[in-house]
Amino acid sequence: MEQWAFPAKYDNSYFPEADSPYWFRERETMDPELRAEKVLVRLREVMRYAYATSGFYRRKWDDAGINPEDITSWEAFESVPVVTKAEMRQSQLDHPPFGDYLCAPDSEIHHIHGTSGTTGTPTAFAVSRHDWDTIANNHARIMWGMGLRPGDTVFIAAVFSLYLGSWGALSGAERLHCKAFPFGAGAPGMTARAVRWLRASKPKGFYATPSYALRLAEVAQAEGVDPREFEIGVMFFSGEPGASIPSVRNAIAEAYGARVVDCGTMAEMTPFMSASATAGTPEGMLLYQDIVHHEICDPTTYRPVPYGGEGTPVYTHLERTSQPMIRLASNDLSSWVYEENPCGRTYPRLPRGVYGRIDDMIHIRGENVYPTEIENVLRGLEHYGGEHRIIVTRTGSMDELHVDAECVHTANDPTALELFKKTAATELQSMLGLRVSVDTVPQHTFDRTDHKARRVDDRRALV
Repeated sequence: MEQWAFPAKYDNSYFPEADSPYWFRERETMDPELRAEKVLVRLREVMRYAYATSGFYRRKWDDAGINPEDITSWEAFESVPVVTKAEMRQSQLDHPPFGDYLCAPDSEIHHIHGTSGTTGTPTAFAVSRHDWDTIANNHARIMWGMGLRPGDTVFIAAVFSLYLGSWGALSGAERLHCKAFPFGAGAPGMTARAVRWLRASKPKGFYATPSYALRLAEVAQAEGVDPREFEIGVMFFSGEPGASIPSVRNAIAEAYGARVVDCGTMAEMTPFMSASATAGTPEGMLLYQDIVHHEICDPTTYRPVPYGGEGTPVYTHLERTSQPMIRLASNDLSSWVYEENPCGRTYPRLPRGVYGRIDDMIHIRGENVYPTEIENVLRGLEHYGGEHRIIVTRTGSMDELHVDAECVHTANDPTALELFKKTAATELQSMLGLRVSVDTVPQHTFDRTDHKARRVDDRRALV
């Protein structure tokens, strides 16, 4: 396999032929069974390295009676216990600041990122200089698969802070020899300025969260600017479900006249673009199994489910050396298939992307409801105003699901408002299989976000 070793070794001057759809043709199109054999060897190498350099993994695997040398079959690897975020946080509390799953010397740390800690103890991500170079090479390769090329301008409209998504996109754009435009997001007035810069720079690529792309389109239209004037060719997204949700993807594509690409796994798993759509297979996300080993697992046993099944993604780094994640349980929700991909790559695919989190699931009256399902319905309705809130309450022993949805109609048109409410309630009930009450609010009632949208208000714990 082209330039594949552990630790990873990349030639930073390498580029494929300009007319090639592949960065590494052999790695991307090889027989899946042959790839699986090679990946199994790599997994054993990664585990051997982690066992020798990390107290966390050595202790965890010793307790489970597992030795890296025993990983000679897929059945053996699938018995390796998963790593949870709670374990990572505890490790960092016991061994600050990076935890005892740090495998590289402290002197080699090049970037520090992490979670914000707004909902709990923050987690620190330590990335070595070598790993940062590896991430850049991996992201450049995947962005090539999206259709981006050297010399293209890539506009990065995401916060530059602890959040790794923007930095990962920047590192890939730089390695790809693009004109990287780290515009950022989050400061007052930046969205209006983004409209002006986008009109001037006309980038080929654009990176953000789906929520921000929709907000940016609203701001542009309010200023009398058609977002299609930006002439963006490829818009790629991570950070939240959305770019694989049909109504959201279609809304973005229609607003900008651009191709929409979903990508992303977890910040801990950077290179997070290892799950990504391509120019030739635009829907869902292909799993670059030679960069990160992806499994879709039963969330109770953490054994892989058959293709066609639904479960939680479990990830293993194949090239990271600083904080390698080995069977990291995501708590996200997805399903996978293995079928012929139009782009010719022989990877499995998440046909609906990563479409929710297990802990975001609303369990109500015996049904499991995911916020993305509600968003998909609402964005498909004519006269939907662009934002909504989901409110869950309990009256006595009965749970109730209510949606406040923005509507472009005004109070001066009560008949139209009532029709919108009735249509929304009917469509939601048909999709979810339970009764939903709907009210309308004026357009722009709810705040827009420059980052990840939060739309669920579960009030049952207050009763």
